[in-house]
Amino acid sequence: MSIQCKPEPNALTTPETYSLRFVSRNTADVQDLAADIHRSQPNFSPEAVATILQAEDEAILERLLNGEQVTKHGSFSWYLSFTGVLENADDPTPPLDGCLHVKVRISQNFLDRLLQSAQVERLPLEKKAPLISSAKDSLLDLKNVLNPDGALQLLGDDLFFDRSVPGAGQCVIAGTAGGSIVQTRLLKVGPSEIMLMPEIPAQAHPWNNEYTVSVSARYTEHGTLRTSTYDRFLRSPLTVPGLSSWTGILTGNAATAHVSITGGTASADTVLRIQAVLDLQGGRLLFSLLDMQEGGAAGAEVIVPQNGEYILPGFAGSPVSSVEITVNSYAALWDMIRNDYGGRLVDVLKVETA
Repeated sequence: MSIQCKPEPNALTTPETYSLRFVSRNTADVQDLAADIHRSQPNFSPEAVATILQAEDEAILERLLNGEQVTKHGSFSWYLSFTGVLENADDPTPPLDGCLHVKVRISQNFLDRLLQSAQVERLPLEKKAPLISSAKDSLLDLKNVLNPDGALQLLGDDLFFDRSVPGAGQCVIAGTAGGSIVQTRLLKVGPSEIMLMPEIPAQAHPWNNEYTVSVSARYTEHGTLRTSTYDRFLRSPLTVPGLSSWTGILTGNAATAHVSITGGTASADTVLRIQAVLDLQGGRLLFSLLDMQEGGAAGAEVIVPQNGEYILPGFAGSPVSSVEITVNSYAALWDMIRNDYGGRLVDVLKVETA
């Protein structure tokens, strides 16, 4: 039997200091207390004890309403107090919901007994929480892709929650431009893996295909619900209905597309990827078309130093021979790739020729 606590940084102190914060193991209710009393007083059933405990609350309330102080010798005292200031002695009493309070005082005898028996258990600074280490679409076998036609696999630690218990945990997919959905099509929920058929929320514009995924879990019945969000954005495939159309791509939550597809040549429907990579030394972006396998076929890189129109060549074996793009917001695209995507941004494109 011990009291748990953990060090917690004091945000307003310099140099940094720490305080100890109490960490509750559980929240005991009337039934828990009744069961405890029954174990030491077996002549009284748990139901009878629970009835008495609830009746005690009513008895204390009646005494307080009669303007009395209630004292249980050796443990607690309940008493009333007022707050607020009257400008004049004959001013009306303020509304009671803002000035009347109930306070509980612990007796010194009870406190002494607690301190004599207390044993403290120090918990590490880190607390248990879900950790998503990777996300992959199982159909396309691509990381950080949110495919409505596939299954999303999340790998990590402490991911398990009991789906049959309300409030025990959940997985949420949210758009960075708005909208979120608690995932219900869960195929597997385990300590190190969650597999689900994603339900993807609609966002403001077709090019807003950027999403976050988070997992919440409650590790004990009355514990705190702890949430962790995957530190990479997921991107859903974009449909390009004819390469002659104006389709926004390679954008986050912006109201206008950073890049648009404005034309191209394709002999059949296909799925491919478009990539933009930072060239920090040259201060420019490098665009190229890719096949659907990491490290697979790729078209020639095209240097993109500013806003403007560019033509990206296809790669061997692809029905797409070229894609014409217009870079509308070069500076915003550069900042997004550098700050949010670690220097490389890729979109999956579903090209439809009909």
